[in-house]
Amino acid sequence: MNIAQNLERAARHFPDQPAIVFEGSQIRYAELEAAVDRVAHGLCDLRVEPGDRVALFMPNIPAFPIAYLAVQKVGAIAVSVNTMLKTAELRHILTDSGAQTIFTTADLLPQLEPLLGDVLPADRVILGEGEAAGFRSLGEMGEGAEGRFKAREMDVDDPAAILYTSGTTGKEKGAVLTHGNVVSNMYATGHALRVDPADRLLLFLPLFHCFGQNFIMNTAFNSGATLILHRRFVPPEILDSIPRNGVTMIFGVPTVYIALLNAGVEPEVLAGVRYYFSAAATMPVEIANRWKGRFGKPIYEGYGLTETSPFASYNHEWEHRPGSVGTPVEMVEMRVVDDEDRELPPGEWGEILIKGPNVMRGYWNRPAETAETLRGGWFHTGDVGYMDEDGYIFLVDRVKDMINAGGFKIWPREVEEVLYQHPAVKECAVVGVPDPVRGEAAKAVIVAHAEDQVTPEELEAYCVERMAAYKVPHEIELVSELPKNPTGKILKRVLREN
Repeated sequence: MNIAQNLERAARHFPDQPAIVFEGSQIRYAELEAAVDRVAHGLCDLRVEPGDRVALFMPNIPAFPIAYLAVQKVGAIAVSVNTMLKTAELRHILTDSGAQTIFTTADLLPQLEPLLGDVLPADRVILGEGEAAGFRSLGEMGEGAEGRFKAREMDVDDPAAILYTSGTTGKEKGAVLTHGNVVSNMYATGHALRVDPADRLLLFLPLFHCFGQNFIMNTAFNSGATLILHRRFVPPEILDSIPRNGVTMIFGVPTVYIALLNAGVEPEVLAGVRYYFSAAATMPVEIANRWKGRFGKPIYEGYGLTETSPFASYNHEWEHRPGSVGTPVEMVEMRVVDDEDRELPPGEWGEILIKGPNVMRGYWNRPAETAETLRGGWFHTGDVGYMDEDGYIFLVDRVKDMINAGGFKIWPREVEEVLYQHPAVKECAVVGVPDPVRGEAAKAVIVAHAEDQVTPEELEAYCVERMAAYKVPHEIELVSELPKNPTGKILKRVLREN
């Protein structure tokens, strides 16, 4: 077993099929495999062995999948690094993972160079884009090597990738995903979404994130489909690309769909798109309804985390239930439990637990945290939700996001769902803030449509009419934008700190 066998199969069956379309050029599957094989030979020249960690500190460029698949072919472990990290943060991940080889770009070298000679050697830096004196380029890897590099056979439990969590609390920790985790997940994804070689998958979500890396990239290659790759989400560029490149599938987080709705996209621009998918954060029902009303197709939702590779549940096409993240995917089990891990009956709120071949091996070099998170053989997500009579999961919120106002529990999503129904609200987030009387109170941070002259007092009155008094935000702040991570997920920890 090896993740990179997805490329080998696609190159054998669809050699002339475009694998990647990027900034006006394309790479066919036969060409992609040849490039990956050269880099795999180059890694062997550098004496990279199975189990060695190799860092990928690159944006969404073709060099990323080339390097990633080459690392998989030689049996090493790909360590994905957020390109927004600064030197001190980069030091932590390289030191923690023990990576001694890194793929990066000339533009990102300023963050890496202070660590060279200390954390890792300068002669093990490979540039996937741009040039810099003294550093080898991706194109120089494996020069002179002849023949294919067949992916090494790995055990189902052998580590394949380390993806660092977003670090909402403390230092980032690396979730170790095995070949078995990723292979099972890309097959489950392809089956659930019915991806085939005729599909063209839009990918602007960061490749260093599990959503972009496994759910989209690996699934596309496993299905012989085409990746329409973009460096980032820039609405005008994306809206031009969709019809021009024949995009059939779009993947995003709720803020992406909110941005497209707010941009006033005409339905004909998306006429060729057969499928929309959202994950990484809960989709507000109001937004989902507006989208389907405007474009005639639903936004399908899934649920998962980095620790689950990421796909865990899916709101199926044949019985789509608005507001739900669906039922478990193949070979995956989910349950909702109380504080003592006792399973709860349908309709009762509790923590969501997951078990299956998608669940990570553990956190890199963190045995105590691994044991706590995977206790009883189940991954404890930290997410609160409930299951209906038919096994459909409904998310409520993160455990840590729950607001305790004088003993009353306030789940931010409940308040956000109401606020999104106000025509002036473009984006919103609700967080808990200290309160001298109740301990905590709800605060709503709102981005309003530019043309709307709405006041906090009007929004408060709107909430008073539609929810219990204890849920009404104690404070409402109007801002120009909300802080987000690279996938577009709203960073509530930043709002709480402010």
